[in-house]
Amino acid sequence: MKIILISCVSKKKQINEGETLPAKDLYISTLFKKAWSYANKLNPDKIYILSAKYGLLSPGKSIGYYNETLLKYPASKQKEWADNVLSQLEKEGCNLEDDEFMLLAGKTYYKYLLGNNGIKNYELPYNGLKGIGFILNFLTEKLKQK
Repeated sequence: MKIILISCVSKKKQINEGETLPAKDLYISTLFKKAWSYANKLNPDKIYILSAKYGLLSPGKSIGYYNETLLKYPASKQKEWADNVLSQLEKEGCNLEDDEFMLLAGKTYYKYLLGNNGIKNYELPYNGLKGIGFILNFLTEKLKQK
């Protein structure tokens, strides 16, 4: 199976307290929208969103507004978050050993998901791209390709 994981972003649609939206519609930054379009263009078996608050999110899962980021978590909490995401992936029927993963995310969101106890087969398209401008250019170019 081919699975794409996209990290959440800080720019979210402003909604009223108690109101919810499907996760894929809550995140409104250009970065998320381009990553979402690119992921869909690749026609994977599954796409999930990596959320600092919720862990693994199905794109259609309704959630409310929140303001959390892994960047502010200490390493111990980042590891705990990653362990939770790995458990969620397995509950979703993903095989961490054999499935192919693409992570459209920064290092903070993937560093504890990979390796011996985590995802074995993975691609990191953003690796080596220094800054959001380079990532946006990368995604723009990929979306232009047939």
